[in-house]
Amino acid sequence: MKVAIGGPLKLGFRPWVEGLENIPAEGPAILASNHLSFSDSFFLPAVLDRKVTFIAKAEYFTTPGVKGKLTAAFFKGVGQLPVDRSGSRGAGEAAVKSGIDVLERGELFGIYPEGTRSPDGRLYRGKPGGLARVALATGAPVIPVAMIDTEKIQPPGKVMPKLMRPGIRIGKALDFSRYQGMESDRFVLRAVTDEVMYEIMKLSGQEYVDMYATAAKRQIAEAEKAAKEAAKEAAKEHAKAHKDENPAGSGERGGA
Repeated sequence: MKVAIGGPLKLGFRPWVEGLENIPAEGPAILASNHLSFSDSFFLPAVLDRKVTFIAKAEYFTTPGVKGKLTAAFFKGVGQLPVDRSGSRGAGEAAVKSGIDVLERGELFGIYPEGTRSPDGRLYRGKPGGLARVALATGAPVIPVAMIDTEKIQPPGKVMPKLMRPGIRIGKALDFSRYQGMESDRFVLRAVTDEVMYEIMKLSGQEYVDMYATAAKRQIAEAEKAAKEAAKEAAKEHAKAHKDENPAGSGERGGA
């Protein structure tokens, strides 16, 4: 499945890559990437010789019908693991366990520290609950990765991708073994996460925003809702003013 998907992706989009030599030929490692598009989880594995396992919403694997089965087969084929995200705490624990299991098998585990796609192309604060805990629990090196321009290929809400060249920059591995066994210390988790995000920022050239992407999405949604309500009120006021200027039945009718 990886060959069937990766081949056409590389042929059609011709992604450029820097830093492939930083991916170890064997052994466990965490690939920590920014997240610009739904397609990030496909482009990164496509350019690597080794399998990368990401986590994905459980709904992608449990949707009934022919389409659901095809979707599940596709996500399994590109190395994605289902995680139940019905509860935020439960989802976090499931993601950590999945990551540890993958790394203990000596494989590559891919994770997006921001926790969700960037709503505007900027880099947001990393969540310490997943990446740092997995890194400290396993001692696996963390390799920062920057996806470039993938949001232009397939913006949120767009089904058909635009043919253009995305980029991938892979940084040097970060060693956090000095903190191993301290995965319950929230200050250490924060420090590890921030160090990784700083390296991703340097690789990607993105503007950094010191807030979570989920909070930014809420703000954007609230602003859009407020703008719609304001436009609706303005339309009502305009209609009322027009009605006051031209009351029903006004004007004179001609007669014999």
